[in-house]
Amino acid sequence: MCEQRVSNSEEASLSSSIEETEPLHWFVLRDLKRSNAKEPAYLFLQKAGYEVFTPLRWVLSRVKGKKVRKLQPFMQDLLFVHSTKGALNVVVERVPTLQYRFVRGAGYCVPMTVREEEMTNFILASRQSECPQYFQIDEISSQMIGRKVRIIGGPLNQCEGFLMSLRGSRVKHMIVQIESLLAVKVEVCPEFIQFIT
Repeated sequence: MCEQRVSNSEEASLSSSIEETEPLHWFVLRDLKRSNAKEPAYLFLQKAGYEVFTPLRWVLSRVKGKKVRKLQPFMQDLLFVHSTKGALNVVVERVPTLQYRFVRGAGYCVPMTVREEEMTNFILASRQSECPQYFQIDEISSQMIGRKVRIIGGPLNQCEGFLMSLRGSRVKHMIVQIESLLAVKVEVCPEFIQFIT
C-alpha cells in the first residue's frame, strides 16, 4: 500500500486555493474525545486558526478536594466551526475524534450547517449575557415560547428571538434558537424589546 505525502507548503497552497472558491459556512461538528481530555476539539481548532463556537457553562467540580468553578461545554460533543468545507475536510480526515454531524434524510453524508444570521444571533446572545442558560430543543415546549421580538439597543442590539413566557417572573427573558439543535435563554431589558409582526 502506497501513501501519498503532502508537504506543509503544498497543503497551505491547496487549502488557500480551496478557500478562495468555496463559501464559508458554520459547520456542526462532533468531538468524540472524553470530557476530561486535556485539549478538546474546540481548543485545538482555535489554536489552528479556525473560528470556533462552543456553548459553555459554569460548573462546580472538585480538584484536589476543593470546589473549583470552571467553564465546560454545555454538550460535550457539540461545536460549530466557521470555515469552508475543503479546509475543514483536511482537519476532519486527520483527527480521528472529530466528525461532521450529518442531516438526517438529506442524502448521503450531507454535513449539517447553520445559517449565518441564525448563528450570529445565537453567538451574540450567548456572549453578551452574563449567565446564559442553554436548552436542547426537546426541552422547550410550545407553551414556553411567546411572541417573536428584536432587541433595539443595548448589548444585544439587533438580536432576534422569542419572548419566554414564565408565570410570576418579573424579569423578561428571550429564547434564541439554532433550529433543531439548541436554544439559549437570556435576560433582556423591556425597554429594548420590539415586537416583530
